[in-house]
Amino acid sequence: MTYLFLCGCATTMQSHLNDVQNNFANSNFETTTDKNIDEQNNLDLLINGTALFHANDFEQSDKIFEEFNKRNLSETSSSVSREATGLLFGQSVNSYKPYMMDSLFVSYYQILDLLAMQDFANARVVINQSYERQKNMSSEYKKLIENNKKEIIKDSQIAEFIDKNSNDWLAFRDIMNPALMYLSGIYFLNDGDFDNAILYLKRANGMMPDNKYIKQDLELAQKRIRPTNMTWKFIETGFAPRLREENASIYLFNIGLVQFTFADAYQMPNYTIPQNSEMLANVDALFMTEYNEYRINEILRSYASAVSKTVAQATLYNSRSDYAPLLGIMSSVYTAASSNADVRTWATLPKYIYVERYKNNDNVNNLIYNREINGKIIDNKNIKLQKGEHK
Repeated sequence: MTYLFLCGCATTMQSHLNDVQNNFANSNFETTTDKNIDEQNNLDLLINGTALFHANDFEQSDKIFEEFNKRNLSETSSSVSREATGLLFGQSVNSYKPYMMDSLFVSYYQILDLLAMQDFANARVVINQSYERQKNMSSEYKKLIENNKKEIIKDSQIAEFIDKNSNDWLAFRDIMNPALMYLSGIYFLNDGDFDNAILYLKRANGMMPDNKYIKQDLELAQKRIRPTNMTWKFIETGFAPRLREENASIYLFNIGLVQFTFADAYQMPNYTIPQNSEMLANVDALFMTEYNEYRINEILRSYASAVSKTVAQATLYNSRSDYAPLLGIMSSVYTAASSNADVRTWATLPKYIYVERYKNNDNVNNLIYNREINGKIIDNKNIKLQKGEHK
């Protein structure tokens, strides 16, 4: 039973995430687990938090994201026990370890939750926390890159494998989320806090230098002018990258063929490009920025685990024990069962985020949030950016 469960866990998870995406595409935002937050794991919290946001249950969505934040104060940390468990049984038996990008999108959706509830004070708190978090993540990301470089050069064959199987998707040089930065800048611009507006809009402009709408808002902030009768329309389209399990093998002298598994990303199709809009965030590229490094880390870990298991398996087969064949078979079963890739991701994130900016006749500034999947609008919200202006 354990063998079947472990071998099938990647397929089972892929099927589960397919169901989740299908539910979202059909505007079925029912949560995937019990509503008791304590019973939900990290991935459940992320999926359910966005589901509740789309279902307009902003208060519960915010509570779920806050619980996620409490559990993941240090997203980049690891532990000896976690690594040991992963080497022995495969990474999928560990609890879902969020990507740094996940935490930045939690902040993005929390701000939208709080703005929808007109809780502007706590929106500011989340913005400040996210700014510090992004700086810390940038530092940890650089450490991850350096550590991977040191590990790769230790084995020429795995270095060659990683080089040949590298992903050529567009990726950024650092951990970032321009949608989060721009949303934060809009918040401060509407609040009349021009110094903070300039800070965040400059960062957003540096991340997306060709976006004319960011430039227009940055110019207003620098002139210390609050916009009036303005609408910002955020359009999320498609689905972010998914992972699938891949198998590989390398022949080592005196050991033989070493087989190992790892997860590889693939882009999701079926997205729309809204007219009159500017790209605000390429989530595919955001994902690959981080995943390119985690993928290297996973390949190195899976390869090291496979080598040790192959040696142990050969030793059992070649031992003088009367039970050598049985022990060898059991070792083969264990090796196959424990060599699984982790294919879990926050599968409901968008592929791209676009923005439009235009004047309105509402006598108020507002933010329209649109979520499109396969050309169909599954969510549309009008969120006020100035308190008390609407009834």
